[in-house]
Amino acid sequence: MALVVFRANFIRCAARSFASKQRTQYLWCSEKSYATTEDSKVHKIYTKTGDKGFSSTFTGERRPKEDHIFEALGNTDELSSVIGLAREFCLEKGHTFIHQLDKIQCILQDVGSNVATPRSSARDSHIKKTKFTSQPIADLETWIDNFTKELPPLTNFILPSGGKSSAALHLARTVCRRAERSVAPIVRSGEADQDVAKFLNRLSDYLFTVARYAAMKEGKEETIYKRPE
Repeated sequence: MALVVFRANFIRCAARSFASKQRTQYLWCSEKSYATTEDSKVHKIYTKTGDKGFSSTFTGERRPKEDHIFEALGNTDELSSVIGLAREFCLEKGHTFIHQLDKIQCILQDVGSNVATPRSSARDSHIKKTKFTSQPIADLETWIDNFTKELPPLTNFILPSGGKSSAALHLARTVCRRAERSVAPIVRSGEADQDVAKFLNRLSDYLFTVARYAAMKEGKEETIYKRPE
């Protein structure tokens, strides 16, 4: 029986996705990778290829680890991790939107794949493999609209609050904004698909909305901003 292999490290996943068939392959979450019984050899988690401060893009370029692409990948990876933490709080409370968070984490893998494939050095096969579509944006907008219909009108500035689920989702929202800021210049330079930036922009709106929804469902009071006297 095939063993599902999933690696969350954006850079290594991208760099190895076209590895030899005799080795374990690493692909993005939306295209799960499988290792057959013939590939049962255990592979070490460390490669030592980054010991000198350089990493590889999906196109094979070696760049310094402080390069803007790796900064964006790191922020996107952190965003997925924070959403994963928020998911655990939401799971304990039985929230019905868990499947949405799961899907978002997988899509963030696709975001990383696209960002890790700079167009200036990508072949047609790279671009085809990592193309990011607008469908996830439409899904987010539908989810936001559905939650908004159930929420009371927003008449005050909301501080991150409303219970653990809500607060964790607000934290994810702020990390999402940082990821968006780091991806924006890459998109503007034409090195990544425009829909990647649009997705992150819409995702922060989704996380804000679902944070309020979680607080409402749990009967938790949101903290309203009041100007200090």
